[in-house]
Amino acid sequence: MKEIQYFEDWQVDQEQKFEGEYELTRDEVIEIGRRWDPQPWHTDEQAAKETLFGGLVAASAHLFAITSWFGTRMPTEPAVLAALGFDELRLYLPARVGDRLRATARCVSKRASRSKPDRGIIVSRMELINQDDEIVLSMNTTFLVLRRPQ
Repeated sequence: MKEIQYFEDWQVDQEQKFEGEYELTRDEVIEIGRRWDPQPWHTDEQAAKETLFGGLVAASAHLFAITSWFGTRMPTEPAVLAALGFDELRLYLPARVGDRLRATARCVSKRASRSKPDRGIIVSRMELINQDDEIVLSMNTTFLVLRRPQ
């Protein structure tokens, strides 16, 4: 069982690495593209070659889902009650078939809840990084986190 990470355990500027990596497959890029963002650069290998991407790339919704998947692969078990928001989502580079993605997060800020003394609010900056150490996506996530029980 993983150690529980309460509000008090988060430190501003502390970086966390997530376990494992995620490899983008051709079939998954096409499947998710067809369902959620049916653009030729997500759904049609031949047509994608003629776009500015020069080949298939993952949809932004796909990359956002992968960041959620990484959120379940922390070395600790965060005492998160809910995600409150996602801000400043940026896409820096296309993610391509065969890319191996990993994730890191850094605590940007934290504050105790003013209305509920048993919880606090954490803002974490997450980055999705490819095998060449290039940032593909970044975003800030605001979480509601339990405080350590007394």
